[in-house]
Amino acid sequence: MFTTDGTIGSTEYSQNHQECIDETADSLGLSAQGFMQSLKKDRDKQAIESNIKSIQGIADHASLAPAECLWTTEASGSVKLRIDETCLQEPVTLHQMFKASVERYGDLWALATRKHGAWEKITFSEYYRCCRTAARSFLKIVMDVLTSCTQLGLERFHSVAILGFNSAEWFFSAVGAIFAGGIMTGIYATNSPEACHYIASDCEANVIVVENRRQLDKILQVKGRMPHLKAIIQYSEPTDMSLPNLYSWEEFMALGEDIPEKDLDDVINSQKANQCCVLIYTSGTTGKPKGVMLSHDNITWTAFQASRMGDMQPGDVRQEAVVSYLPLSHIAAQIYDLWTGIQWGELVYFAQPDALKGSLVSTLKEVHPTSHMGVPRVWEKMMEKIKEGITHLGYVKKKLVMWAMSVSLEAQQRGISKSEERPFLLNMVDSLVLEKLRTELGFSGCQKFFSGAAPLASETLAFFLGLDIRLYEAYGMSESSGPHFMSGPNAYRLSSCGKVIPGCKFKLDKEDADGNGEVCLWGRNIFMGYLNMEDKTREALDEEGWLHSGDLGKADEDGFLYITGRMKELIITAGGENIPPVPIEDAVKKEIPIISNAMLIGDRRKFLSMLLTLKCICNAETMEPMDEMSVEAVECCRQLGSQALRVSDIIGGKDKVVYRLIQEGIDRVNSRATSNAQCIQKWTVLPRDFSVSGGELGPTMKLRRPVVLELYRREIEAFYTE
Repeated sequence: MFTTDGTIGSTEYSQNHQECIDETADSLGLSAQGFMQSLKKDRDKQAIESNIKSIQGIADHASLAPAECLWTTEASGSVKLRIDETCLQEPVTLHQMFKASVERYGDLWALATRKHGAWEKITFSEYYRCCRTAARSFLKIVMDVLTSCTQLGLERFHSVAILGFNSAEWFFSAVGAIFAGGIMTGIYATNSPEACHYIASDCEANVIVVENRRQLDKILQVKGRMPHLKAIIQYSEPTDMSLPNLYSWEEFMALGEDIPEKDLDDVINSQKANQCCVLIYTSGTTGKPKGVMLSHDNITWTAFQASRMGDMQPGDVRQEAVVSYLPLSHIAAQIYDLWTGIQWGELVYFAQPDALKGSLVSTLKEVHPTSHMGVPRVWEKMMEKIKEGITHLGYVKKKLVMWAMSVSLEAQQRGISKSEERPFLLNMVDSLVLEKLRTELGFSGCQKFFSGAAPLASETLAFFLGLDIRLYEAYGMSESSGPHFMSGPNAYRLSSCGKVIPGCKFKLDKEDADGNGEVCLWGRNIFMGYLNMEDKTREALDEEGWLHSGDLGKADEDGFLYITGRMKELIITAGGENIPPVPIEDAVKKEIPIISNAMLIGDRRKFLSMLLTLKCICNAETMEPMDEMSVEAVECCRQLGSQALRVSDIIGGKDKVVYRLIQEGIDRVNSRATSNAQCIQKWTVLPRDFSVSGGELGPTMKLRRPVVLELYRREIEAFYTE
């Protein structure tokens, strides 16, 4: 079955249920009967057995396309699969995964959309039918007769690009595109027209699905430069213009009514697990965005294994409820909301488009999710909301809350395990105080809290531990189909991103004396390659198929990973000292509570300097940072005796009290530096906070360092010329 290099070869194979159990039992040194008894005792192994059963009857179609290499840069290419001997999962396509889930969860609610003040829900069976309807319509779309091309429908391995906020139509378009033999490609809703053009052209999109008129206008500006584009579909709001091959959602879904179901089945059955079905575009912070090619197996394998690590429950055991609000063009949200939702029969509620502008908590309060994922900035915003509420409490209540949070933080820092009995005092303050605070965030019934896309600041971790909430960090990349390491109820260590997902491997390349090395990844989740970028693919993957992440990390004796920096972000001073900026930046934000963002400067410079921004209020509509400071920042100023209300009251040294606070905080950070080269010599407060709209932050709120260096070049040069 397996080749000598640990990959699955191109020979077609299938196994029935009993053969799979027998082979697994042999590999574990057990009889088949003994193996089955052990499965009954272990819920995780029951999940594996259930997965084997779900594959029975469809495994004959799980053949692989011929492949000679672990990577490809062609959309129509196929790859060998990396496989670990401990992994039992048969390679399956997304359709096979969905079909198995429909058989198991068909009558359960799958998707919920708020319309006219109420939640409208559809079952998994209805969800599947809607995806098939969309797929048939993708096959039917006709090119404008005024063009020279006569090709009908979505072409194999061409893309359907989706531009808009999360919705049921987003899901139908994504899954339907794959069913129809295409490749699903998400585009960030915040992208400019030119950025949309780059992605749609690079992936040769035949169809672009847009949310509304605002997104449609972006595409219309660049439509003339996209020769592969055949149709545009608008899924929210009625279309208010008449253009060739512009369809409303209702018109689109009716297009394929005359396409026989058998024709669609023929396309579906021709798909192979080691072929591309999803493109994830990187944010392009260090160059042009790269199209990360993910195979059916990348998605189906990761959706199964990663969610097991996170203790997600099957829908027919205890249905998970989640809220979809993070950009689905990012791998973290896509795996968590879309693919894991199908795999485990979750009920996905779609948040309102203004979720990140303030309505998210209202949605959480209404639907009571059992599991929630956020990027660090989302958790920081929630932290700020609770802190703001605490400042308005009376003296006695404020003291009570702070005491209760200190009790929880101390207990959690001692490392209470899941099986350990919780202290009486913690249970008391939780029921009297902390439970009410969690309810204010919409987490009254939430049991699992995940964070991804970027490292969490220690202040944020500690704050939520004070609410009796453990934030389970994950580590991975688009190139690893999302998580490669995960924390969870059974694998948690403070400030760690958890342990490697079963079936995956890792190593630290070129470790230094402190155990830090480049994190390298290997497993079934590793991407196929970058679309049309052979040089970049060869840079990322070595000859043995290891993915070089570019991140620096260290592992403890139990295999927990700690990310310590990024190689491309590593500052190398003029004196040759290597300095990871993130720990110093986090230390500054922890010491100075009014600081929102901090960016360390000093690459090839004689000393370190820092750009700082203050916490402020954002415009509710545009999310642009305003001059008015946040309630927390104003409260901090009041405690110092400062009357500042705006950022402009402070910058340029206008407020000596606040500037003294900042300098004292930086002095404390410097006092803990391992060498003089790691001390911050100069700093300045910028007139506005970093933001997505300003370009300093990417769509997932990651700091775009090259952009910041360019935008604030004058301020940086002033550090070294004065």
